[in-house]
Amino acid sequence: MNLLAITWNFDPIFISLGPLDIAWYGVMWVLAFFLGERFFGRIVKKEGLNPDMTISAFFYMFIATIIGARLGHCLFYDPAFYFLDPFQSTFPWIKILDFRAGGLASHGAAIGMVIGIFMWSKKWKIPSIWMFDRVGIVVAIGGAAIRLGNFFNSEIYGTATDLPWGVIFARDGQTIPMHPTQIYEAVMYLFIFAIMMHIYYRTKLSDKRGVMFGLFLIMLFGARFIIESIKQVQEGWETGLVDSIGLNMGQLLSLPFIIGGVVILAIAIKRPANPYTNMPLAKFAKKTKK
Repeated sequence: MNLLAITWNFDPIFISLGPLDIAWYGVMWVLAFFLGERFFGRIVKKEGLNPDMTISAFFYMFIATIIGARLGHCLFYDPAFYFLDPFQSTFPWIKILDFRAGGLASHGAAIGMVIGIFMWSKKWKIPSIWMFDRVGIVVAIGGAAIRLGNFFNSEIYGTATDLPWGVIFARDGQTIPMHPTQIYEAVMYLFIFAIMMHIYYRTKLSDKRGVMFGLFLIMLFGARFIIESIKQVQEGWETGLVDSIGLNMGQLLSLPFIIGGVVILAIAIKRPANPYTNMPLAKFAKKTKK
């Protein structure tokens, strides 16, 4: 028995306003977007671009990420309920819109964000790689906040452990210490955020288009792949998947992003440095209408 284990019985509700409960998880999502907007605004200011880009990017990323995260959960983790059983009287497709019922997948959020970036880049007539190279900075810090929200919710934790920092998630009915994988991920995302900030502000690597994005994909989803190996499965059917191929759904979904990161980085390294600052700003942002 681990006598040093932490018993976690945190109330996930931040505040109750009559019949409406606002959870800490939702607060962390708001914090994630707030931090992302702040840091992206600094990047725009540093590069002397149109400040209207910040609000526009926030809007596109917010919509694309939320929709992607919800659809990702429904499609990747519970497709039988939401899509494959049309004879249910409760209209399961409508329940996709029920965000309060839970179910947001980070891999779905990543796919949604990619689509959102392409749409945003087209609107602003900016090479999409410009945004991809910078999005890792804001995504990493936002991801750390969201994983703290998972910790407050006592969800998405790991398997049993005897390590002194094991956590007993009492609110979820656990009686033995588990790996606090939410904290592991939050720490790793903060570490990735620090690396991305260093690359952007202190090195010339960002002059090679695609380097930052490739590194981001490898680091973030590589960390996710490793940590997933000690996570409990999110859905019961994943047990069969793990037994058959040794990987859970989160690991399978991480592999394409890791491979994509390796390919993008390899191509980017071979290209000569071509900093965006050498190009006319008019090619990057529309003028503000007066």
